[in-house]
Amino acid sequence: QAFLSVTSILSVAVFRDRFVLEDLVEEMRKQSPALSFGPLQPDGHIAVQGPFPALRGLREFLLLKAKSLSEEDRREAKSHQRPRRKAQEHRGASETRNSLREAPGGKQVVVLDTDIYLYMRRFYPATFQANDAVVSAVADGDITTVCVESAGRKAGAAQALRVKKAMEVCSVKLQKVLRKERLCFRESGAGQKQRCRGLCERLKPRYPNVLIVPYDSHVDVVGSSADVGRFAEEVRS
Repeated sequence: QAFLSVTSILSVAVFRDRFVLEDLVEEMRKQSPALSFGPLQPDGHIAVQGPFPALRGLREFLLLKAKSLSEEDRREAKSHQRPRRKAQEHRGASETRNSLREAPGGKQVVVLDTDIYLYMRRFYPATFQANDAVVSAVADGDITTVCVESAGRKAGAAQALRVKKAMEVCSVKLQKVLRKERLCFRESGAGQKQRCRGLCERLKPRYPNVLIVPYDSHVDVVGSSADVGRFAEEVRS
Protein backbone atom coordinates (compact mmCIF):
# COMPACT_ATOMS: atom_id res chain seq x y z
CA GLN A 1 0.00 0.00 0.00
CA ALA A 2 1.50 3.31 -1.07
CA PHE A 3 0.68 6.66 0.49
CA LEU A 4 -1.34 7.98 -2.44
CA SER A 5 -3.67 10.36 -0.66
CA VAL A 6 -4.22 14.05 -0.09
CA THR A 7 -4.81 15.77 3.23
CA SER A 8 -6.80 18.98 3.38
CA ILE A 9 -7.97 21.26 6.18
CA LEU A 10 -11.58 22.33 5.62
CA SER A 11 -13.48 25.04 7.45
CA VAL A 12 -17.18 24.41 7.97
CA ALA A 13 -17.56 27.39 10.30
CA VAL A 14 -19.59 29.20 7.62
CA PHE A 15 -22.40 26.69 8.26
CA ARG A 16 -22.41 27.22 12.03
CA ASP A 17 -25.48 29.48 12.02
CA ARG A 18 -27.50 27.08 9.86
CA PHE A 19 -26.50 23.59 10.94
CA VAL A 20 -25.31 21.70 13.97
CA LEU A 21 -21.74 21.15 12.79
CA GLU A 22 -21.49 17.61 14.18
CA ASP A 23 -24.55 16.66 12.10
CA LEU A 24 -23.02 18.28 9.03
CA VAL A 25 -19.78 16.35 9.48
CA GLU A 26 -21.75 13.11 9.81
CA GLU A 27 -23.50 13.94 6.54
CA MET A 28 -20.11 14.59 4.95
CA ARG A 29 -18.91 11.17 6.12
CA LYS A 30 -21.90 9.48 4.49
CA GLN A 31 -21.49 11.55 1.34
CA SER A 32 -17.78 10.68 1.02
CA PRO A 33 -17.11 7.19 2.46
CA ALA A 34 -13.71 7.06 0.75
CA LEU A 35 -12.42 9.91 2.94
CA SER A 36 -11.10 9.86 6.49
CA PHE A 37 -12.16 12.69 8.79
CA GLY A 38 -10.23 14.03 11.75
CA PRO A 39 -11.83 15.53 14.86
CA LEU A 40 -13.94 18.64 14.42
CA GLN A 41 -12.12 21.49 16.12
CA PRO A 42 -13.85 24.28 18.06
CA ASP A 43 -13.09 26.84 15.36
CA GLY A 44 -14.90 24.76 12.73
CA HIS A 45 -11.81 23.30 11.04
CA ILE A 46 -11.56 19.61 10.23
CA ALA A 47 -8.83 17.54 8.60
CA VAL A 48 -9.91 15.35 5.68
CA GLN A 49 -7.71 12.77 3.98
CA GLY A 50 -8.22 10.58 0.94
CA PRO A 51 -7.96 10.39 -2.85
CA PHE A 52 -8.10 13.69 -4.67
CA PRO A 53 -11.27 12.89 -6.70
CA ALA A 54 -13.15 12.17 -3.46
CA LEU A 55 -11.94 15.43 -1.92
CA ARG A 56 -13.04 17.30 -5.03
CA GLY A 57 -16.46 15.65 -4.78
CA LEU A 58 -16.77 16.71 -1.14
CA ARG A 59 -15.86 20.25 -2.12
CA GLU A 60 -18.62 20.30 -4.72
CA PHE A 61 -21.07 18.92 -2.16
CA LEU A 62 -20.24 21.72 0.28
CA LEU A 63 -20.41 24.39 -2.42
CA LEU A 64 -23.89 23.23 -3.43
CA LYS A 65 -24.99 23.21 0.18
CA ALA A 66 -23.63 26.73 0.67
CA LYS A 67 -25.43 27.98 -2.44
CA SER A 68 -28.69 26.48 -1.20
CA LEU A 69 -28.65 28.83 1.78
CA SER A 70 -30.68 31.80 0.61
CA GLU A 71 -30.47 35.14 2.32
CA GLU A 72 -33.83 34.44 3.94
CA ASP A 73 -32.50 31.17 5.33
CA ARG A 74 -29.47 32.98 6.67
CA ARG A 75 -31.61 35.58 8.47
CA GLU A 76 -33.85 32.88 9.91
CA ALA A 77 -30.87 30.84 11.02
CA LYS A 78 -29.34 33.89 12.68
CA SER A 79 -32.49 34.48 14.71
CA HIS A 80 -32.18 30.92 16.04
CA GLN A 81 -28.44 31.06 16.40
CA ARG A 82 -28.34 30.98 20.20
CA PRO A 83 -30.43 27.82 20.80
CA ARG A 84 -28.70 26.04 17.92
CA ARG A 85 -25.32 26.77 19.43
CA LYS A 86 -26.47 25.48 22.80
CA ALA A 87 -27.61 22.25 21.19
CA GLN A 88 -24.32 22.00 19.35
CA GLU A 89 -22.32 22.51 22.54
CA HIS A 90 -24.35 19.82 24.31
CA ARG A 91 -24.22 17.26 21.51
CA GLY A 92 -20.59 17.91 20.72
CA ALA A 93 -19.31 17.51 24.27
CA SER A 94 -17.65 14.16 23.65
CA GLU A 95 -16.01 15.36 20.43
CA THR A 96 -14.77 18.50 22.15
CA ARG A 97 -13.00 16.45 24.79
CA ASN A 98 -11.07 14.70 22.03
CA SER A 99 -10.37 17.86 20.04
CA LEU A 100 -7.30 19.99 20.31
CA ARG A 101 -7.59 22.76 22.87
CA GLU A 102 -7.30 26.30 21.67
CA ALA A 103 -4.16 27.79 23.13
CA PRO A 104 -2.75 31.29 23.31
CA GLY A 105 -0.23 32.41 20.69
CA GLY A 106 2.39 30.09 19.33
CA LYS A 107 0.12 27.16 18.46
CA GLN A 108 0.87 25.26 15.24
CA VAL A 109 -1.12 22.33 13.84
CA VAL A 110 0.07 19.65 11.42
CA VAL A 111 -2.11 16.87 10.01
CA LEU A 112 -0.23 13.66 9.23
CA ASP A 113 -0.97 10.19 7.99
CA THR A 114 -1.03 8.08 11.16
CA ASP A 115 1.48 5.53 9.84
CA ILE A 116 3.89 8.29 8.87
CA TYR A 117 3.43 9.95 12.26
CA LEU A 118 4.24 6.68 14.06
CA TYR A 119 7.26 6.11 11.83
CA MET A 120 8.53 9.62 12.50
CA ARG A 121 8.05 9.15 16.24
CA ARG A 122 10.03 5.91 16.17
CA PHE A 123 12.86 6.79 13.80
CA TYR A 124 12.96 10.60 13.73
CA PRO A 125 12.21 11.61 17.34
CA ALA A 126 14.36 14.74 17.07
CA THR A 127 11.78 16.15 14.64
CA PHE A 128 9.41 16.64 17.57
CA GLN A 129 11.93 18.08 20.00
CA ALA A 130 12.56 21.74 20.70
CA ASN A 131 13.13 23.96 23.70
CA ASP A 132 10.12 26.03 24.76
CA ALA A 133 7.69 23.94 22.69
CA VAL A 134 5.23 21.23 23.74
CA VAL A 135 4.06 18.61 21.22
CA SER A 136 0.82 16.64 21.58
CA ALA A 137 -1.11 14.46 19.15
CA VAL A 138 -4.66 13.21 18.63
CA ALA A 139 -5.08 10.10 16.47
CA ASP A 140 -8.34 9.45 14.64
CA GLY A 141 -7.99 6.42 12.40
CA ASP A 142 -5.73 7.13 9.44
CA ILE A 143 -5.21 10.77 10.47
CA THR A 144 -3.17 12.12 13.36
CA THR A 145 -3.42 15.81 14.24
CA VAL A 146 -0.25 17.10 15.88
CA CYS A 147 -0.36 20.29 17.93
CA VAL A 148 2.83 22.21 18.71
CA GLU A 149 2.40 24.89 21.37
CA SER A 150 4.66 27.50 22.86
CA ALA A 151 5.70 26.73 26.42
CA GLY A 152 5.07 30.35 27.30
CA ARG A 153 8.37 32.05 26.61
CA LYS A 154 8.79 34.59 23.84
CA ALA A 155 11.02 32.23 21.86
CA GLY A 156 8.42 29.46 22.09
CA ALA A 157 6.36 30.66 19.12
CA ALA A 158 9.39 30.55 16.83
CA GLN A 159 10.32 27.10 18.13
CA ALA A 160 6.79 25.81 17.55
CA LEU A 161 6.92 27.05 13.96
CA ARG A 162 10.32 25.42 13.47
CA VAL A 163 9.01 22.06 14.73
CA LYS A 164 5.98 22.32 12.46
CA LYS A 165 8.14 22.96 9.39
CA ALA A 166 10.47 20.10 10.34
CA MET A 167 7.51 17.72 10.60
CA GLU A 168 6.17 18.84 7.23
CA VAL A 169 9.54 18.37 5.51
CA CYS A 170 10.04 14.95 7.09
CA SER A 171 6.49 13.88 6.19
CA VAL A 172 6.95 14.78 2.52
CA LYS A 173 10.23 12.88 2.45
CA LEU A 174 8.73 9.76 4.01
CA GLN A 175 5.65 9.78 1.78
CA LYS A 176 7.96 9.22 -1.17
CA VAL A 177 9.75 6.18 0.24
CA LEU A 178 7.49 4.41 2.72
CA ARG A 179 5.19 1.50 2.04
CA LYS A 180 2.76 -0.28 4.34
CA GLU A 181 1.94 -3.99 4.30
CA ARG A 182 -0.93 -5.39 6.36
CA LEU A 183 -0.45 -8.90 7.73
CA CYS A 184 -3.89 -10.22 8.67
CA PHE A 185 -4.31 -13.07 11.12
CA ARG A 186 -5.70 -16.11 9.33
CA GLU A 187 -7.30 -17.41 12.52
CA SER A 188 -9.27 -15.62 15.22
CA GLY A 189 -7.63 -17.47 18.10
CA ALA A 190 -5.01 -15.95 20.37
CA GLY A 191 -2.45 -18.59 19.41
CA GLN A 192 -2.13 -17.47 15.81
CA LYS A 193 -1.84 -13.83 16.88
CA GLN A 194 0.94 -14.67 19.32
CA ARG A 195 2.84 -16.69 16.71
CA CYS A 196 2.63 -13.89 14.15
CA ARG A 197 3.62 -11.20 16.63
CA GLY A 198 6.42 -13.36 18.00
CA LEU A 199 7.80 -13.93 14.51
CA CYS A 200 7.66 -10.20 13.80
CA GLU A 201 9.61 -9.51 16.99
CA ARG A 202 12.27 -12.07 16.06
CA LEU A 203 12.66 -10.48 12.63
CA LYS A 204 13.06 -6.97 14.05
CA PRO A 205 16.86 -7.08 14.49
CA ARG A 206 17.27 -8.00 10.81
CA TYR A 207 15.04 -5.12 9.72
CA PRO A 208 16.03 -2.21 11.98
CA ASN A 209 14.29 0.38 9.79
CA VAL A 210 10.90 -1.35 9.75
CA LEU A 211 8.10 -0.21 12.05
CA ILE A 212 5.77 -2.91 13.38
CA VAL A 213 2.33 -1.76 14.55
CA PRO A 214 0.24 -4.55 16.15
CA TYR A 215 -3.57 -4.48 16.19
CA ASP A 216 -6.19 -6.97 17.36
CA SER A 217 -6.87 -8.35 13.88
CA HIS A 218 -3.61 -7.69 12.04
CA VAL A 219 -0.10 -6.29 12.10
CA ASP A 220 0.92 -3.31 9.98
CA VAL A 221 4.50 -3.22 8.71
CA VAL A 222 5.83 0.16 7.57
CA GLY A 223 9.17 0.82 5.91
CA SER A 224 10.91 0.98 2.57
CA SER A 225 9.38 -1.03 -0.25
CA ALA A 226 12.29 -3.49 -0.29
CA ASP A 227 12.35 -4.05 3.48
CA VAL A 228 8.59 -4.39 3.82
CA GLY A 229 8.40 -6.81 0.89
CA ARG A 230 11.08 -9.11 2.31
CA PHE A 231 9.70 -8.85 5.84
CA ALA A 232 6.17 -9.77 4.76
CA GLU A 233 7.45 -12.66 2.66
CA GLU A 234 9.32 -14.14 5.62
CA VAL A 235 6.31 -13.84 7.90
CA ARG A 236 3.99 -15.49 5.38
CA SER A 237 6.38 -18.27 4.39
